[in-house]
Amino acid sequence: MNRQAVHDELEGARAAFHRLLGAATEADLRRASDGTRWNNEQLLFHMLFGYLITRALLMLAHVFGRLPAGASKGFAWLLGSLTGPFDVVNYYGSCAGARLIGRQRMGAKFDRVIVALHRRLAAETEAHLRRGMHYPVRWDPFFKDFMSLADIYHYPTQHFEFHRRQLTVSSAS
Repeated sequence: MNRQAVHDELEGARAAFHRLLGAATEADLRRASDGTRWNNEQLLFHMLFGYLITRALLMLAHVFGRLPAGASKGFAWLLGSLTGPFDVVNYYGSCAGARLIGRQRMGAKFDRVIVALHRRLAAETEAHLRRGMHYPVRWDPFFKDFMSLADIYHYPTQHFEFHRRQLTVSSAS
């Protein structure tokens, strides 16, 4: 894993997120996104949420990475069986998150999570970065059946870039 490349990815996403927030008008934020049921503000929160959830994914991988492989396979199967409820929570959670946090606080929250991910990545050993676990592949197009910690650090930026293309604000590109 090229740690510096991941640090650079995180910083690139942070800069892009601030550009998007800074350039979006109130009308831009209320406008529907392209290919989702969210408006642009809700989709921006969902993009932030991808980084927030990464911290939990890393914690799970640290735990399950020490257990027999069957443990995370079973856990991934259980989560996969809950895809329908997950989709509902994922959708409404981003609707509520955008409303609760709002544009004004999203940028600061994004900064804090990026700093935390930088700190964690810097502290990971090479052995830890190879550990991982199975994930429910139906939950996200960027989840793989097995993801190492190195994969998980890369995940939120893949998620971010995918959704960035769905924004309908003038600064989305």
